[in-house]
Amino acid sequence: MSDQPRRPHKPHRRPQKDPVRILAFEALRAVDERDAYANLVLPPLLRKAREKGDFDGRDAALATELVYGTLRRQGTYDAIVAACVDRPLREVDPPVLDVLGLGAHQLLGTRIPPHAAVSATVELARVVLGDGRAKFVNAVLRKVAQHDLDGWLEKVAPPYDDDPEDHLAVVHSHPRWVVSALWDSLGGSRAGIEDLLEADNERPEVTLVARPGRSTTEELLREEAAVEGRWSPYAVRLTEGGEPGAVEAVREGRAGVQDEGSQLVALALAHAPVEGRDALWLDGCAGPGGKAALLGALAAERGAVLLASEKQPHRAGLVARALDGNPGPYQVIAADGTRPPWRPGSFDRVLMDVPCTGLGALRRRPEARWRRRPEDLDGFAPLQRELLRTALESVRVGGVVGYATCSPHLAETRAVVADVLKQFPDTELLDARPLLPDVPALGEGPDIQLWPHLHGTDAMYLALIRRTA
Repeated sequence: MSDQPRRPHKPHRRPQKDPVRILAFEALRAVDERDAYANLVLPPLLRKAREKGDFDGRDAALATELVYGTLRRQGTYDAIVAACVDRPLREVDPPVLDVLGLGAHQLLGTRIPPHAAVSATVELARVVLGDGRAKFVNAVLRKVAQHDLDGWLEKVAPPYDDDPEDHLAVVHSHPRWVVSALWDSLGGSRAGIEDLLEADNERPEVTLVARPGRSTTEELLREEAAVEGRWSPYAVRLTEGGEPGAVEAVREGRAGVQDEGSQLVALALAHAPVEGRDALWLDGCAGPGGKAALLGALAAERGAVLLASEKQPHRAGLVARALDGNPGPYQVIAADGTRPPWRPGSFDRVLMDVPCTGLGALRRRPEARWRRRPEDLDGFAPLQRELLRTALESVRVGGVVGYATCSPHLAETRAVVADVLKQFPDTELLDARPLLPDVPALGEGPDIQLWPHLHGTDAMYLALIRRTA
């Protein structure tokens, strides 16, 4: 037996819990496991953390950046991580991939020093995954840290000249089929598609709408970090991470959160020339109520009445809440827009903002780009056409229909309008562009296509159609 004294056993160190990164991981897990949306999951998590005293404003900003940055750049980070592991990514457990994504974003998409990014992420892995998988995370992230983002893109993205769509997909973190579809909608411009994909990866500002008769932009502009909207006379933008819940008019429902593109769609329909009376308006797919609230207020200014219809009862409840306090009369009903309870030819103006893939709002819902599939277009197509047919049957001769989508995909925009109008020869497409005279680059017409990179809005589409007989 040796006379050498035994070394004291090194105590096992407990992993240090980092509330910011744990919250970011929980949000990513909810998005992955429950098909949740980050913009719905994150606010209650942040609110709970503040109430517990775990977070201050800087912590909340970092958690938000980690979640949204990881989701937006998921395709790029997956390609980089795939180059650093010895197995296909599909064989790596999803929670491990979420931690690796958070680590990759800190290394390649933030100013966090590399050693701090690796150590903080490995510590997170010890807490949420265990020591064994934390070692794997450490090994992978040390490889990721060997290059900056540009260096990695040179390695993992195919050259543009060899495969333009795949190059753009990896560099700008969009599925290849989405790149192809957006490029077609833009008309094939390389500069245009690169600008659009970059805009999709930028964090959008919060935009408010001052609902006419209930609030004013002057009131909203008194808020800290508030500036005028770009195009809508009712829009105010909150810069520097302004919190809409802190705005009194928003809490009271007199103002709301609404992208400026949605405001412009409602304004264009409200400004479209109709022949004869202008007394009864319809929002046929009204949930969750943003456009209905603006349309209802604009209708009230003219003595007109809005009927807001929404198929899902819980969403109809959201519409009723948005319209509560409207300065004029209105009605909210839960009804299927493809089997309407109203008589044909009842309305002077009809808005049909149809369900779609949402490819125009990828700035706000970055996870949608990874969830959607090309076959989803086939699922939406029959409903979109049926809703437009209902709208055209619901408007009177001389009245106007607005067909809108939050997608620029040609299969959801011009293809739908062209197909349905073949069945309605007694109609005409109105040139919508003069109705928004201050907004540039609206396309070749007569319809309107808004873009994040050109207008700072979601990629909203609008076609205005008048019944002529």
